[in-house]
Amino acid sequence: MQNKNINTERGKMARIRLNQEYRNKIANRLRVYAEQEDTIEKQNYDNLKADQIDINDNAWKVAEQIVRRHYTLDDVEKAYYLQNKFENVSTIAKDSCFHFHYMGEVESRDYDDKPIMEQKAIEKHFDFRLNGSFDTDNNSSYSRSDNEYGYALFRDELKAQDDCNPDILIEQEGKDHNPHRTKYVDANNKYLGDDDKGYGKEWNEKYQLDLIGRDYCRDRSIACTEQEFMMLQNWKQAKGKFVIAHQKWIQSILKQMKEIKIGLKGYKYLDEAIELANELGCNITDAEIVRTNSTGLTIYNPKNLADRIKGMKNKKEKTREEKIAERMAYIKAQKSVN
Repeated sequence: MQNKNINTERGKMARIRLNQEYRNKIANRLRVYAEQEDTIEKQNYDNLKADQIDINDNAWKVAEQIVRRHYTLDDVEKAYYLQNKFENVSTIAKDSCFHFHYMGEVESRDYDDKPIMEQKAIEKHFDFRLNGSFDTDNNSSYSRSDNEYGYALFRDELKAQDDCNPDILIEQEGKDHNPHRTKYVDANNKYLGDDDKGYGKEWNEKYQLDLIGRDYCRDRSIACTEQEFMMLQNWKQAKGKFVIAHQKWIQSILKQMKEIKIGLKGYKYLDEAIELANELGCNITDAEIVRTNSTGLTIYNPKNLADRIKGMKNKKEKTREEKIAERMAYIKAQKSVN
């Protein structure tokens, strides 16, 4: 009986206490794993991302066609000739943003307050720069100096940098500006670059045309057809849908991570956290966590918590055979460590 008690005590002593360092390591591993899972949100983001170059190129062809109707290549050549000949002439420059308009009908009111249709120039701003505006679902123009479109498009490149975080705006949604947010926004923008360097320079130079007139694009609204206008408007909406897809994907992960962190806070031992990770499909070992760098009111059972978090994921359930194969792989890995 005494030997049994001694063995029991040794077994308890062998369990590794779960400290904050280990909690953070496991949470980070689960975040990486969640980002790699093939969920519906991730598929939507990936599919829309694959279309971005084509939709920008196609919209640019439309814009170029409109501009060149108004400012012909012959006009551009003459403008450059005059600008180069006379020091006081500055009439032409490269630009990536335009105001286009077409004559359409809009509803108005007569003197008796009755609805009437009137001819009016319908105008909109179209900016092809990397940090250019896009349209949200309600068709309102949406522009952020923080470069949300660039963060979504070059997410992998930003994620690979130690000091960048392409998801920072989504993680900080609803919060006031703070040093943590500013730190990553500044680092992201510095890495992406602008007209002088980085991806911004490469992107913006691709979408540039010689324009005649004053510097600010609002001073030169150019006429186009209604069809051309609608094609460009659809382009802005497609950019907005891509940004929203990035937001929804990361929001789904943040929702899972919130639940995971509550569970990890309630666990006392490392093996409980390891069990949770393995139940979620992220196979890790205690030795792996211990040797690497880097109060819930309810104590969640690891399996129950894992099932709860799985229910948040929009993905196909694995077959029984796939689960068994993964479990066997985990057992094999445990044996090799021991």
